[in-house]
Amino acid sequence: MSSPILKVSNLTKHFATGMFGKQTVVHAVEDVSFQINRGETFALVGESGCGKTTLTKLILALETPTSGSIVFDDIELVGASRADLARYRRAAQAVFQDPYSSLNPRLRVKGIISEPLQAQGYGDRAARMDRVREVLKIVGLPASAADLYPHEFSGGQRQRIAIARALAPQPPFMVLDEPISALDVSIRAQILNLLTDIQKEFGLTYLIVAHDLALVEQFSTNVGVMYLGNLVELGPVEKVFSERSHPYTQALLASVPNPDPDMRNPADMIRGEVGSPVNPPSGCKFHPRCPFKMDICTTEFPPRYQLDGKHWSACYLHKDDRATAAALEKETA
Repeated sequence: MSSPILKVSNLTKHFATGMFGKQTVVHAVEDVSFQINRGETFALVGESGCGKTTLTKLILALETPTSGSIVFDDIELVGASRADLARYRRAAQAVFQDPYSSLNPRLRVKGIISEPLQAQGYGDRAARMDRVREVLKIVGLPASAADLYPHEFSGGQRQRIAIARALAPQPPFMVLDEPISALDVSIRAQILNLLTDIQKEFGLTYLIVAHDLALVEQFSTNVGVMYLGNLVELGPVEKVFSERSHPYTQALLASVPNPDPDMRNPADMIRGEVGSPVNPPSGCKFHPRCPFKMDICTTEFPPRYQLDGKHWSACYLHKDDRATAAALEKETA
């Protein structure tokens, strides 16, 4: 059984905004908990504005949480010392969505890849150049690419460079923020296959943020569904996609275009707009759009109901026939 490499517990992030003495609070992430096991791919899905990006920034230590805990191996990131943060930054790397803006246009490829190595104290210049050539080979680029600038490459090649930069410090953990959505359809499969091969070869753990649900189903081990800052369903990807236990998960998956008109079900399509994180709905955040809304949904946020193994859903529809995750953990402790 794989051990967890990352544990997120009761993570919350609020942003204070406003001017002229009028201050409002943006509830970006609310009481989120999950863990990622070594060697797996954990996916975060949800509509734009649901808090996925803020959550990944918190995990990358680019934002400070309002409350909660993030533990990577033996490092507690919340309140970590500079030495512990330096250790973590060597172990966690990111590949961003847009390869056209994530690479410094003024640096040659060898500078882009070797710069983080130098910052982390990796060997001398010769050793860093050897590592640059090594990771370029791993991502399928020739050694001569090291002397070129980013504008001399295609979008797919630039993303390979971004992957090489992330891979250079030999991290065990990588955050992939929409890694193929900005690329041409014809080369998305190539980059996805490259990421899969790298994961198998080096035993990497991935956290992927994606809107492409077909990609998530194909590429992920476990998936967490976010809505308005909350995690509403979590479990193995095959369970979440087949059982669709939370009404929001049902609506989200029903929104995927289906070319077969006989397979379309407009009744399952999501209605209305995402609520405001400044003034979120009371109770279950999804209740204004939910076709199964009950009175309790409008006043109390539902606990996590354990469905099967590691699969849970935060929905009162499961209140009568499932124990909550907290109760189940207490019973089996």
